[in-house]
Amino acid sequence: MLQESLGLIETIGLTAAVAAADAAVKSANVTLVGYELANGDGMTVVKVRGDVGAVKAAVSAAAAEAGRVGTVVSTSVIARPANGLGKIVESGATVGLEPPAAAVAAAEVSLAVEDVVADDLSPEPVTPVTEAAEAPVEEVASVEPEVPAVAEASVEPDIEVAAEPAPQAASHAQSRADRRHRRR
Repeated sequence: MLQESLGLIETIGLTAAVAAADAAVKSANVTLVGYELANGDGMTVVKVRGDVGAVKAAVSAAAAEAGRVGTVVSTSVIARPANGLGKIVESGATVGLEPPAAAVAAAEVSLAVEDVVADDLSPEPVTPVTEAAEAPVEEVASVEPEVPAVAEASVEPDIEVAAEPAPQAASHAQSRADRRHRRR
């Protein structure tokens, strides 16, 4: 187990277990070990591992989500599981757990593929060109662009100059006010 914490969420029904696993992995930096089906009653245990704080957060989020979808029977966080506990947690009954032999074989195959691909990427030698090939030169006749004839029309805008408005005679009330002002 490499001294990672272990989180267990036990639910009734696979749907609640899948919802719990989804919430656990999305809510914290944990690794999904897998799930295990119990014999009878539809109980399912979801197993996650990671840092203690991350596992606690993941188990709490998973329990809340599984509670919305179905029924949560129990949850548990083991901070530092004992060395022998790994054989129980990562058993053959755990769905989603890759057997160690298959994991090693898959790693060896991927390394072999990377080595083959890396060997094929070597560039081919390039021979330098010493003489340039002469390309035939074609003569192109000189062509002057055609300019369409535009009739020059004298277009003068018709501008009418507006006459300034004639001063209006002061109204009777205005002239009276002017006279009073002058008297003072």
